[in-house]
This record gives sequence, structure tokens and C-alpha cells, in this order.
Amino acid sequence: MARIQIYTGHGKGKTTASLGLAIRALGRNKRVAIVYFDKGGDHYGERRILDKLKQSENLDYFVFGALRFNAVAKTFRFGVEDQDKEEADKALAKVEQLIKENNLDLLILDEINSTIALGMLKLESVLEILAKKPEGLELVLTGRDAPQELLDKADLVTEMKLIKHYFYQGQEAREGMEY
Repeated sequence: MARIQIYTGHGKGKTTASLGLAIRALGRNKRVAIVYFDKGGDHYGERRILDKLKQSENLDYFVFGALRFNAVAKTFRFGVEDQDKEEADKALAKVEQLIKENNLDLLILDEINSTIALGMLKLESVLEILAKKPEGLELVLTGRDAPQELLDKADLVTEMKLIKHYFYQGQEAREGMEY
């Protein structure tokens, strides 16, 4: 029986955990797709290896989100602009399409929780699409600040808890570790 999993919290590792699950599923010849919410641009290191894994034809990923990371300055843009909301709507439309096609074993919605929390998507719109989830589809939702309504729907919730992070001591984002 396929389930809904959530990786949330303010600690590091939510996307990393979901990618580990994707690798495990691919190792068992499962069909996997990842929809990146609010992670536009091509500077995320995991996508380089995902491009190699895509050759298996069991993996696909889709990138949405306005550019937030400046690779030269190694800084992130915070706040929500109209372009962020437009990209979130496009990502959710892709999720709806993938659910309707019903040919996946695992679908990862990376950063969807924080996209909702930041007001880029309406929770009701996400819940409507999740209600259409086929029986055999494992669904993973990542991102901090998962709304209670999603937590209630989930079969598994893992919270990454921030105890200490070098970012708050002035450390810049590092290639291969943060992006």
C-alpha cells in the first residue's frame, strides 16, 4: 500500500532524505519523479547526478521556481514575489498532470510545504490534488513548516530539528554541501 510521507522541520536534510528514498526506489526498478518547488536555476548539485540517473528511463524531474540563489555571491533571495507564485502554480499543475497520468511509483514534491507556508500556493489547492492520488503512488512532501492539515493526512512524518547550524555563524553556502 502506497503512503504519504512528509519530511519537515527547520533542520537540514529534508531534500537529501527524499533523494535517498528516490535512489532506493530506482534500485528496485520503481518509476520516480521529482517536482522541485521554489528551486529554480541549475546550481543544485544533485541535479547533475539526477541527469545521469535519468538515463534509466525510470526517473524524471521538473524544476520550477524563480532564481533565488546567487552562485557568485553565494547568497539566497528571501521573500515572495509574483514570479514565485506563478512558478508555484506551474509546479502544482505538473503534479496534477503526473498524478492523472498514473504511471509512477514515487512522486517527490520538494519544498511544497514551505511553498504553502510562504503563501505561494493555497493549501486547499494542494489538498484537492492530493485527494486524486492513485492507490499505488507513494508521495513525499518536503519543506519546513508543513501545515497541520498535511501532517494529518500523512502516514509518516519526520521532523528534521535544527540544533546547531554553521549558517547562523556566518558560514557561506558551500558547493556540494548546501547546493
